[in-house]
Amino acid sequence: MEFYGLLGEKLDHSISPEIHEKIFSLLKIRAAYKKFEVKKEDLQKFVDGLKVLGIKGTNVTIPYKQTIIPYLDGLSEEAKKINAINTILLKDGKLYGYNTDYFGFGTILQCNHVEVENKVCMVLGYGGAAKAVVQYLLDHGVKKLYIVSRRTFKDVYNDLRVQFMTYDEIATVKGDVLINTTSVGMYPNVDASPVAEEIIINFATLIDIIYNPRITKFLEIGRQLDKKICGGLEMLVGQAIKAEEIWQEREISYEILTKVMDDFDKKF
Repeated sequence: MEFYGLLGEKLDHSISPEIHEKIFSLLKIRAAYKKFEVKKEDLQKFVDGLKVLGIKGTNVTIPYKQTIIPYLDGLSEEAKKINAINTILLKDGKLYGYNTDYFGFGTILQCNHVEVENKVCMVLGYGGAAKAVVQYLLDHGVKKLYIVSRRTFKDVYNDLRVQFMTYDEIATVKGDVLINTTSVGMYPNVDASPVAEEIIINFATLIDIIYNPRITKFLEIGRQLDKKICGGLEMLVGQAIKAEEIWQEREISYEILTKVMDDFDKKF
């Protein structure tokens, strides 16, 4: 029996255990996946516990995606660039951090046949998930990238393709792909959209990384305007599949991805 889990502060509504248990079942792996609600002052004890108990893999969610990094023995390349992790692997007594949100966003693009190379993209929001999305876009040849947030920008990208903006400045921007990484429109506030129709109409493809509801208000507006729309379930499942590939040290087939997708598509 192998042991895995999810590290966070408040995990009541997380469906990560269900997703990973489904993957374990499809791969015929005997494993258990538990929620670990940990206070910040107990992080060192928790990390020590992972090693002592031999917890092979751990997912990490808010608010520890950056806080946990100093406790780890190494980071993957994408995690170093993003400066946030959501997956930990215990190997040979050491803990390694990865960012599978990066690959999960790629899953959205692949499943929906969306090209970002040489495209003009706009990312709404600049939280943890947004940074993974931004790094993926930069690594995959985006032509121009607008990052929109209500907060002051501290990060500086040494990349001329990146431009930070406020919501007041985006009305005149026309582009190819508009991506919502904010929580606006997430259940139960399903009648909210991060931007209005006047903004949405300026883009050909809309992506929302929210998975509940499956079609957010943001995407529904896009659908009514005959835009290509992509929801966040592919990212949710895609990042979980990538975490399992890291933990199991094997590739997982697209067939497994689609089976998990189909199973959870019915839940939202």
